[in-house]
Amino acid sequence: MKITAVIMAGGRGERFWPKSRNGYPKQFLSLTKDGETMIQKTVKRLLPLVQMEDVFVVTNVNYARLVKEQLPRLPEENILLEPCSRNTAPCIGLAAAVIRKKYQEAMMLVLPSDHLIRYEDMYADTLRQAVSVAEKDANLVTIGITPTYPETGYGYIRFERDTDLGMPGVYRVERFVEKPDMDTAKEYLASHRYLWNSGMFVWKASSILSNLEKLMPDIYEGLQRIEAAVDTAEYENVLTKEYQAFRSESIDFGVMEKADKIYTIPGSFGWDDVGNWLAVERINPTNEYGNYIEGDVITIGTERSTICGGKRLIAAVGVEDIIVVDTDDALLICAKDSTQDVKKVIENLKICNRSQLV
Repeated sequence: MKITAVIMAGGRGERFWPKSRNGYPKQFLSLTKDGETMIQKTVKRLLPLVQMEDVFVVTNVNYARLVKEQLPRLPEENILLEPCSRNTAPCIGLAAAVIRKKYQEAMMLVLPSDHLIRYEDMYADTLRQAVSVAEKDANLVTIGITPTYPETGYGYIRFERDTDLGMPGVYRVERFVEKPDMDTAKEYLASHRYLWNSGMFVWKASSILSNLEKLMPDIYEGLQRIEAAVDTAEYENVLTKEYQAFRSESIDFGVMEKADKIYTIPGSFGWDDVGNWLAVERINPTNEYGNYIEGDVITIGTERSTICGGKRLIAAVGVEDIIVVDTDDALLICAKDSTQDVKKVIENLKICNRSQLV
């Protein structure tokens, strides 16, 4: 069966402000020393499994130019442009409808565009195993991540041993749970029955569409009209009309929490969701003082900090556990334990009508 990849690249990356902006969000930034952007890394590590002509990128209409620039080998017709943001269920449904129209049937690897994978061979093997599970019946497969610490910023998957498939390393999903508080996260870690929800999925196009038909029939009806218009002169008009009418819903809530035949494969391939500025020191080497330094920076008595300079010299003296990010028009100074609150800066900028900085 043909294997396709669907890269979800419509997010805004608000916790990476001030480098990530509405017009140039995180997935199009390079956050590692090799200079490759997040979306370039995502596609590159899939090429052992998927042909470039079978990679589809679903993104905001405003990011079409960025996708073309950063992925010049990607066929232009494989860039699926959302007229507006409607969360992951319509996003994935759109890709599934287009893929069904093009191939009748195909496997879909559905992946975020802004994650980091350290052990790419292990990652590819995990996806191959997921494909073998998804080929059976109408199984839906999610890749869980073996947790290493009590994390409150992720959703979790409670799993149980499977007695039907009989495939080693594959488990049945008992339920999905929302982001926990710290005490609950510690309980999850100690129980050895939970995985982090990575937002990576594998299924046949027919499998996810049949579940959308059953569980989200209003969206499925619109997807049918979009599918019928693919490769016609009416496609853009139909897409805009139907997509704007969709309710905003995540695939987790709309389908995964309610469907049958949900399986998970634990992944231990060095996954990082690169969710905020704390990730920079995880994915890059730090110096002997625990600092990650980028740009024209002098540090004196500074430890365990991330400092990303721009055109100006930054001198950090006697500080610890901070994030400093300098751009042409904005400077972020943030305590490391407050990185989740960076998006509140954007909320304040919107209130103050300073949209040019968002």
